[in-house]
Amino acid sequence: MIRALSAMLLASSANAQPIFENHSDALPPHEYTGGWEHFVGGGVAVLDCNGDALPDIFAAGGDSPAALFRNDGSFKFTSQAIPQMAGVTGAYPLDINADGLIDLFVMRVGANRVLRGNGACLFIDVTEAWLPPGNDQWTTAFTAWWEDDSRPVMAVGNYVDRSNPDGPFEACDSNQILRPAADTYESSTLTPAFCPLSMLAARDARGRSTLRISNDRHYYVRGGYEQMWDIGEGRFLGPEDGWQNVSLWGMGIASRDLTGDGRDEVMLTSMGDQLMQIANPDGTYDAAPYEIGTYAQRPHTGDDGRPSTGWHAEFGDVNNDGRPDLFIAKGNVDQMPGLATRDPNNLLMQNEDGTFTETASAAGIATTDRSRGAAFADFDADGRLDLIVVNRRAPLELYRNISPNTGNWVKVSLQQPGGNRFAVGAQVTVQTANGSQLQQITVGGGHAGGKALPLHFGIGDADHITVTVEWPDGTQQTFKGDANTALSLSRE
Repeated sequence: MIRALSAMLLASSANAQPIFENHSDALPPHEYTGGWEHFVGGGVAVLDCNGDALPDIFAAGGDSPAALFRNDGSFKFTSQAIPQMAGVTGAYPLDINADGLIDLFVMRVGANRVLRGNGACLFIDVTEAWLPPGNDQWTTAFTAWWEDDSRPVMAVGNYVDRSNPDGPFEACDSNQILRPAADTYESSTLTPAFCPLSMLAARDARGRSTLRISNDRHYYVRGGYEQMWDIGEGRFLGPEDGWQNVSLWGMGIASRDLTGDGRDEVMLTSMGDQLMQIANPDGTYDAAPYEIGTYAQRPHTGDDGRPSTGWHAEFGDVNNDGRPDLFIAKGNVDQMPGLATRDPNNLLMQNEDGTFTETASAAGIATTDRSRGAAFADFDADGRLDLIVVNRRAPLELYRNISPNTGNWVKVSLQQPGGNRFAVGAQVTVQTANGSQLQQITVGGGHAGGKALPLHFGIGDADHITVTVEWPDGTQQTFKGDANTALSLSRE
């Protein structure tokens, strides 16, 4: 359990109060718009598309065109021309063709698109060359992993089958696995499928590569549940594996080792309770105790007692004290008056005893537009995680982290030869005099968007670090470094 959570919880100790400054006006105008097909989605992909070490932004537009904003530094952003695309629900950045440049897998209501990056924030549509034809589904989830030294295997999660005349309820579409074949990809179906809104390929509590799928009960209604698919064995886990079915209105996945035992805890957003799953040494998961403070089932401002709806969830150390904090994007779905309408986003700061304290209002980010996708990223390269939020039918929000008295930090990026240039699947452990932290390099999770950026670690008052990298093939290397630096580590 998280530190003292297996026993009686201690009183929560206060964190240094985070403070964010609103810089939303720095972004060109953009909204995620549309009807019922865009109740969900609204993701954001954050990547460095021109190699200047400043994160750039690709934002879904729904019925409006998707947009790319180049980061010019000092919280100034410029619209960058991209292929015209509407119907975009979200996107994930990854290097598909092993040229060392980040590409974009763009999810749509309709045929998905793949954009090849050129290193200058100019993207070329290579869909016809790289993807098999015939996909005209409603894609809302994506993840990727490498099984050999070629191109990634990609999982595509499709929501409701719009062509089903008996839908939309109990009309979930099939999911896809895309595997490299010659110069393109071959598609196979992955069923049963229960209307996924998030997928994440990562090491599970057993230490095995597993595809986790979070599904929306609103449309599968009955007979569905959250899913875990063992990548190596190519099968779904069941009770014989210690996997207990959980049914919820699954919207997003966040994964991070919170206990230092090398196993990621998992945050699952939903309507009502947001479910934290604690990883156990035997490879199973338990629901976190209510007292942990992460269930966030009602608006924390106290002016609406109806259940919240959580979307994107993400761990990040906002004050660099060495303890990952948690952001949850919140927002109602149209035509569901039983849920909270004005639902502020959450910023849950982790305390010394492993519990979390709500701070979004004091931090200045508890807005109540209907949020969907989001991302932590250090947009101004000062070592503090900033925040971008995508809202439905409302402008993007951009916040600069100006929290005082934050701790030291380190950023770690990996490169290796071969097809998996950015070492997706690696585990990175940062050791200081204050303890150790572990993060996995993954593609996927969140809600409809993710990041391709260096891993960020807060390290408190530590001045020196030891970094241990377990590369995707299991080889280990150790590196030394100093605080407040960006380390780019290459494989020998």
